[in-house]
Amino acid sequence: MNQITFDIIKDDEKVRAYIKAGDDALRALRFTEHSFAHVYKTADTASSLLTELGYAERECELAKIAGLLHDIGNMVNRSGHALTGAVLAEGILSEYSMPYSETASVICAIGNHDEETGRPVNIIAAALILADKSDVRRSRVTETDMDKILADIHDRVNYAVTNGSISAINNGVKKITLNLDIDTSVCSVMDYFEIFLSRMLMCRRAADYLDAEFELIINNLKIM
Repeated sequence: MNQITFDIIKDDEKVRAYIKAGDDALRALRFTEHSFAHVYKTADTASSLLTELGYAERECELAKIAGLLHDIGNMVNRSGHALTGAVLAEGILSEYSMPYSETASVICAIGNHDEETGRPVNIIAAALILADKSDVRRSRVTETDMDKILADIHDRVNYAVTNGSISAINNGVKKITLNLDIDTSVCSVMDYFEIFLSRMLMCRRAADYLDAEFELIINNLKIM
């Protein structure tokens, strides 16, 4: 049996339709972008973090698959989207006859990526949390009216992030670093923490699960 890979799943017609439908629903609610750019970035980041920390190639691939599928529950409803997405993902992966143990790891990660109910309960979940919560960038803002962008704290904070990256090192001591450049003429660093503090704490818990230190640097200053 051939192993199921990210490249196979990403071209699935159902997967692409579900990702698009989820993003369409959130755009109608004036959320930031949750389409292919976000899920591909999340997938690549989750896989890269585990690779940099020395995890097995298959675990890195499963993290990439979880990143691809993690937001498909948004097409049903934003509320509870992680749990709905996990159920939908199970159906998709079952169609490909993915081994039950691998399917369990992926859907567990998807079901635990939301900060309100989720926890880093396995390696894939920890990587997914770090990848998803670190994707803050100007290009995720779908609103074009600057007055509306500045009036909405989520749009304002994302728009203010001019550069962001997350990386890991494993030189005897594991460290995961989220590095952000924030244009403080658009929003303050305090605005960032007003909406992202719970996500940053979740990232720290995820790093702890991977036996790594979590470090947040904003405008060249270490914050966490």
